[in-house]
Amino acid sequence: MFLIVGLGNPGSKYLLTRHNIGFMVLDRYFESAGGKAVWKDDKKALVCRAKIESHDVVFVKPQTFMNLSGEAVRPIMDFYKIDLDRILVIHDELDIGFGAIKVQRNRGPGGHNGLKSLNEHFGTQDYTRLKLGISKPPDSRWDIANWVLSNFFEEEASKLTEFLDRAGDAIESFVVDGYDKTATKFTRGSYIEQAANEKLTLEKAAKKEAYLKAVAEKEKSEKAKTEQPVPGKVDTEKESKS
Repeated sequence: MFLIVGLGNPGSKYLLTRHNIGFMVLDRYFESAGGKAVWKDDKKALVCRAKIESHDVVFVKPQTFMNLSGEAVRPIMDFYKIDLDRILVIHDELDIGFGAIKVQRNRGPGGHNGLKSLNEHFGTQDYTRLKLGISKPPDSRWDIANWVLSNFFEEEASKLTEFLDRAGDAIESFVVDGYDKTATKFTRGSYIEQAANEKLTLEKAAKKEAYLKAVAEKEKSEKAKTEQPVPGKVDTEKESKS
């Protein structure tokens, strides 16, 4: 059995905030699967049981507010007797740009209060995390607490569905393929970094195409030169017959 935890804050006030991206991933996962999740109140959390292929999976959205997430998750972990290596925690990450994904294990909380609470109640930080980049505020004067509790910008919101769907694919990969393959396949840069890499790839392809075209034209020109008759050369065979 696997435990998939999406971190966030309960209540409509926080529904679409950056800090709630863990909740968003789980909601979008069931929505995109075409089914309606049946969430039940259980041990300070909303819990939904489902299957991914043949694997039993418990999905959890803590309802204790972020800084007390461990109080909700640890009892569920104990009740279902789920090992740490079968736990995936999905959360927002300030230190990577919007759209970036990192799949990591045994890392510090980095100032994230939800992770601090989980570490305290797990007694370790050795579990897998699906870090979803929300980036740092564009202005350093912006209070971090206000930033993570703010909604995504319009430009970000337009890309949010793809971001959430990619995270949902990572959930399935973690359950079916394990940590190593998931970390390799799904770790990626921010949308800005992806765009820069795509531009660089296109530029390299254009340069390669131009080079190959120049080589082909040079070869064609040299071949044409070798096929031209040499001026003043006499065809001795025709001359003798005449």
